[in-house]
Amino acid sequence: MKDAVVIARIDAFVFRYPNVRPVSTSFGVMRDRPAVFVRLEAMDGSFGWGEIFANWPSAGAEHRANLLMQDVADLVLGVALDAPDALFHKLSRETRIRAIQCGEQGPFRQVIAGLDIALWDLFARRKNMPLRHLVNPQAARAVPAYASGIHVRDGAGAIAASRTAGYAAFKVKVGFNLEADAAAVRAITKSLQPGERLFTDANQAWNFAEAETFMRLIAASNVGWLEEPIPVDAPAGDWAHLAAVSAVPLAGGENIAGFESFDAAISDGHLAVLQPDVAKWGGITGCHEVAKRALAAGRTFCPHFLGGGIGLLASANLLAAVKGDGLLEVDVNANPLRDAIADIHAAMLNKSWHLDNRPGLGLEELPRELQRYQTLSLTQCAKMVSPPSTSRTLVTG
Repeated sequence: MKDAVVIARIDAFVFRYPNVRPVSTSFGVMRDRPAVFVRLEAMDGSFGWGEIFANWPSAGAEHRANLLMQDVADLVLGVALDAPDALFHKLSRETRIRAIQCGEQGPFRQVIAGLDIALWDLFARRKNMPLRHLVNPQAARAVPAYASGIHVRDGAGAIAASRTAGYAAFKVKVGFNLEADAAAVRAITKSLQPGERLFTDANQAWNFAEAETFMRLIAASNVGWLEEPIPVDAPAGDWAHLAAVSAVPLAGGENIAGFESFDAAISDGHLAVLQPDVAKWGGITGCHEVAKRALAAGRTFCPHFLGGGIGLLASANLLAAVKGDGLLEVDVNANPLRDAIADIHAAMLNKSWHLDNRPGLGLEELPRELQRYQTLSLTQCAKMVSPPSTSRTLVTG
């Protein structure tokens, strides 16, 4: 264990940005944009940043931070870790019964995902290399990206603005009004410029019959994929039938968790596009393995992400390491919790997201400008370390 690190400190920071315009999905409205950022620090002073999924439920962000500190930190602090994937496997085993006991498998998985990202960042920093190169020394420097988070009603204007920002692929949210959504999708596809692509996301809005109707209504349109047209836990037969009759490839994965479930999704063949979310399940460790299995089966890997800047950087690094023909999902709604860390305007050039060569994810400290949105800051230290006199603050200018 020559390269092992001992985790001495965990910091969690919760932020909420009040939306000027709420972000609507078929199942609910995000009236603010939350983010939970986690920082791991080792005995030798090395550190890494991660992000924990916190979009839903609305009160979830502070809960995730408290879950981390009160129910998971004791399994991390003071522990020697010799590889970047060590926490994912250890915590997946050791929190299993805790998660079952309270029926909160999702929140535990999300906390583990954020810690996994942070440990990969820490190990990459120790080796003075970008995180993507720790995953794959031959990782790409840029990855194709698409503009996401667009309500179908705003399609024309939002796509025009995204095109100006350098995108040539776009995803609209549907699932609000079946007939109207289909008409809007048809109109948008007709307005696309040569080489541009349109994707759709229903966020599990429909039952089987409704999904089949929507597919029929957009069959003649050149749509790249239809994401989660029915609930993820719908009968396998419904998914199989939709995949068989649809002219549009099916996509999903943000609400799938666990290697067994992803293996089933890949082997079933219903999903042409696999979309695990690094902050929701798996972190770098789990999602990298899913990506390899998906590509080996001839599927497309497109990491899902709609959160803060750390998770977006992690998704970009993972996709760059995996390569393949997938695209990076970039939410284009206003969100300083993303842009202050991962500047989407600076990174986008010629239809692709360009990564730099800074160690790890490239983040040293959280930008001071985010402090106005902070709702909670928590710290835990290993017993062999004297606790700090004050909580960590946001110090960069």
